[in-house]
Amino acid sequence: VQLQESGPGLVKPSQTLSLTCTVSGDSITTNGYGWNWIRQPPGKGLEWMGAIGYSGNVYFSPSLKSRTSISRDNAKDPDNAKSTLYLQMNRMKSDDTAIYFCNADVYIGLGFSGKDYWGQGTQVTVSS
Repeated sequence: VQLQESGPGLVKPSQTLSLTCTVSGDSITTNGYGWNWIRQPPGKGLEWMGAIGYSGNVYFSPSLKSRTSISRDNAKDPDNAKSTLYLQMNRMKSDDTAIYFCNADVYIGLGFSGKDYWGQGTQVTVSS
């Protein structure tokens, strides 16, 4: 599985951030995947933001739930099997400056297999 994030790079305070994650190598609806958005502010650790499961269920960090939405768009062309994950966060502020990653966790049944995939991340800076 390959993941590639893309976004605007610079967002002004109070604006809405929109990021995409292009997924290839497998379908985002394949049983056993959990698709996460994770960010890392400068000098800090990783922060899990939310996830969308293979079945479409969505989960959010309580601290970000009021400002965040996650959605997906499954591949429509079987010959170009790329799907897309979306992250939107509104009312952006300087504390939201971070590298934003999309990630795929692989599950066996209900248990995490220990295997995951990461995109390279995209820098988002919130500044006027």
